[in-house]
Amino acid sequence: MNEQILSFLSDSYPWKDRFLVLEEVSSTNDLLKTLAAQGAPHGTVRIADRQTGGRGRRGRSFHSPGGAGIYLSILLRPRCPAMELMHLTCAAAVAMCNAIERSVGLRPGIKWTNDLVFARKKLGGILTEMSLTAQGAVDYAIVGIGINCCQQEQDFPEALRSIATSLTLAAGAPVCRGRIAAAMMEALWEMDRMLLWEKAALLTQYRRDCITIGQAVSLVRGDALSHGTALDVNDQGALVVAYPDGRIEAVNSGEVSVRGMYGYV
Repeated sequence: MNEQILSFLSDSYPWKDRFLVLEEVSSTNDLLKTLAAQGAPHGTVRIADRQTGGRGRRGRSFHSPGGAGIYLSILLRPRCPAMELMHLTCAAAVAMCNAIERSVGLRPGIKWTNDLVFARKKLGGILTEMSLTAQGAVDYAIVGIGINCCQQEQDFPEALRSIATSLTLAAGAPVCRGRIAAAMMEALWEMDRMLLWEKAALLTQYRRDCITIGQAVSLVRGDALSHGTALDVNDQGALVVAYPDGRIEAVNSGEVSVRGMYGYV
């Protein structure tokens, strides 16, 4: 798929010498951590046809079969304090919506904070990880993305069939993984150029794409369960939630369920 992706990349894409497609890895994020420690440059991309240990948020596994999805991670080395990069997951989600819209012709939504969704089913996920220097600056950041591309309903494990979808199912036609991967890489390059200087524009688009805003939500943190309404996403990428007792909180962590999605009633 290397040559196919190259054929779809624009002439202006600057990191053509920094990407590689591999048949199988445990996790593209873990692979890039190793490469980062070895000095790999900003813009390094690894794509796997199949992952044996794909991960999502909160340590969950991410179903990553061969020939069906795109499992891509990019290494970034922004020169900034960690606090200036709190919106990275939001920015990456917007980039992936842009990439899918350009390559497939449909625009997914975003379930806060890192799920790509279509017709209230999960289309993909994003996992961002960061390493800091002793001074608290960003040493590197890794953005990992998994997108379901070619699966039919029967290709998903039975437990996922009611909550997962693919670009083929969403579009009602076959899709080209090479074209999609190239669009993802170009969208991440565009994101990188905007990341520190056009944060407001990225977050404005994130709010437009975020299907969680305005919805009844449940929040799980440890053994505590609370219910509220999602009002907004703030400038740090936190979900602003209003509770029945009048409290308003910016939520940075925890599991947020949206009524009517993923089995939440």
